[in-house]
Amino acid sequence: MDSLDFNELASLIRCNSYSKHKAGVDAHGEQMIELAATLGYTLTRYQREHIGDHLLLRAPRGAGKKILLLGHLDTVYPPDTFVEFSEDEECVYGPGVCDMKGGNWVALNALRQLKRTYGKLHNIDWLLVSDEEIGSDDSKALTTKIAKQYDACLVFEAAGKNHELVVARKGIATYTITITGKAAHAGNHYRDGIDANFALANMLMEMSALTDLKRGSTVNVGKIQGGIGANTISPSATMIVEARFTKASEQQRLLEGIENICLAIEVTGVSVKLEGGLQRGVMAPTDKQSALLSEINEILGYELPVEHRGGVSDANTAAATGTPTLDGFGPYGDGDHTIHERALKSSFALRIAQVTQILASLCYQAESQPALSDSD
Repeated sequence: MDSLDFNELASLIRCNSYSKHKAGVDAHGEQMIELAATLGYTLTRYQREHIGDHLLLRAPRGAGKKILLLGHLDTVYPPDTFVEFSEDEECVYGPGVCDMKGGNWVALNALRQLKRTYGKLHNIDWLLVSDEEIGSDDSKALTTKIAKQYDACLVFEAAGKNHELVVARKGIATYTITITGKAAHAGNHYRDGIDANFALANMLMEMSALTDLKRGSTVNVGKIQGGIGANTISPSATMIVEARFTKASEQQRLLEGIENICLAIEVTGVSVKLEGGLQRGVMAPTDKQSALLSEINEILGYELPVEHRGGVSDANTAAATGTPTLDGFGPYGDGDHTIHERALKSSFALRIAQVTQILASLCYQAESQPALSDSD
């Protein structure tokens, strides 16, 4: 493989693609479309008004397995905050070098290698969504619809420190809870008030008690706000709550527990408005995923290390469709979501070589296997 020219990656990094900056995300999407133009893809653009457009690049069909590559275009820093790219002998630095413009660049270079080797691409489609960093609220339904059509999904979030693939991720639910009480003068009419802050404090304790670290389940009341002043019984309060879980049974327990706490507290006289809910379900190891990993290890001739992560990604959504899904095919890096984000240069070369070999075997060496039709 030729030595990598990181100037191309630099141009991707310097294009600000903050999730809520539609013009920037779309500009970065156009960069990716242009770079993929020689690969023979057919583009489907899912236009959006307030966020960046989602992009699906589809290859012709042939014998072999149908594989979906999954990535996201957006990053976390607004325009004019953190757009620098730099490099030294070991690493590249900048917003998205590992999360996940760097991962998308791994996919791009692997696809280029396949095109050079086989003359054309087939069976390997590529979905790039625009809102992963803000929860994938818009793209989740699209990813679900598309991912279920494939034999496997490879996701290009950053690799682990020892180039681990990700086989499991926690699920996540987020809520905004608004509590309404009744204001009253704290000195003259204390009995007439209904204290929303007091209700919130009780709810906070009960929700935190749902945490079970042995089961990998956490409930975090991350932000609270309420009241008017020291001399007034609080008429309203809000709390933002996040739950994370590693099993479907724990997902059910926590979500039901949070809802029940909200219902129970209403008997004290406050009213409760519960907004939000499940954001991404659990990505848990499955037999199909294990079979895919074994096949990949056999293709490479060695065993790839794996890990479980507490954070979520679009791999959660793809895995929920039943399609065997593996994450972490991007380069190793750290400092993501900070101004210190970096990725290891040697990791790019390793991951590109691995992904190229894996896709070559899955999609080109299985000529005796019937291809799935678009309607399957």
